[in-house]
Amino acid sequence: MRRSRLALFLTALVLAVTAALTGATAAHASSQAAPGPYVALGDSYSSGVGAGSYISSSGDCKRSTKAYPYLWAAANSPSSFSFTACSGARTGDVLSGQLGPLSASTALVSLSIGGNDAGFADVMTTCVLQSDSSCLSRIATARAFVDSTLPGRLDGVYTAIRDRAPNARVVVLGYPRFYRLGTSCIGLSETKRKAINDASDHLNSAIAARARAYGFTFGDVRTPFTGHEICSGDSWLHSVDWLNIGNSYHPKAAGQSGGYLPVFDSAA
Repeated sequence: MRRSRLALFLTALVLAVTAALTGATAAHASSQAAPGPYVALGDSYSSGVGAGSYISSSGDCKRSTKAYPYLWAAANSPSSFSFTACSGARTGDVLSGQLGPLSASTALVSLSIGGNDAGFADVMTTCVLQSDSSCLSRIATARAFVDSTLPGRLDGVYTAIRDRAPNARVVVLGYPRFYRLGTSCIGLSETKRKAINDASDHLNSAIAARARAYGFTFGDVRTPFTGHEICSGDSWLHSVDWLNIGNSYHPKAAGQSGGYLPVFDSAA
């Protein structure tokens, strides 16, 4: 009788362990399954301007097969991939023309936005072509906009994303510092370079604060770009490109794959 009970107990124990192991295996397999729908929104830093290899159908939006959203989708095979980021986009452009693919089934969203609203192109044009004082004055205007107006515009975008994709993980990517300081480098003065870097930090802080207020993840790309700024000798960013001015101050393919992609991948 005792042996019979012992046999039954051991049989039950084996079955329980087997079920637990099977369940663990199934859970592990599930965690390795392809992710759900992924939507990539934003401006030129997300579309991949400066990286080359543009998708012909994207036209002036210049969506690149070397941009971090495309690279991530190729490596992770989401159930669907919608790439609506566009060169020159501002917050209003995201709201009016990029949110169509979002839905309750969207699992992942990436976004970089805010630089064009703050007048990025005009700041860089002023700093390249005019004096230190003119550059600093234009940057001061941009910083004031970031403090007073940009948070409300970001709120509009973030609210719309959350409303349309309530179940999605949302990763908001920031911008790199542009210059390595304290080095000999032809071009802008050290005064201009430092002011531009400080302005980038200021913009990143504003974007990160609003993203976190919505429960979104902020992807800070400044660390991987450190050592790869303009004037570093191994820059992942274009300086002024007089032959293709649109490339200027945008990440090269190496900046997308080595800077943006790992940050997004770790946050996704």
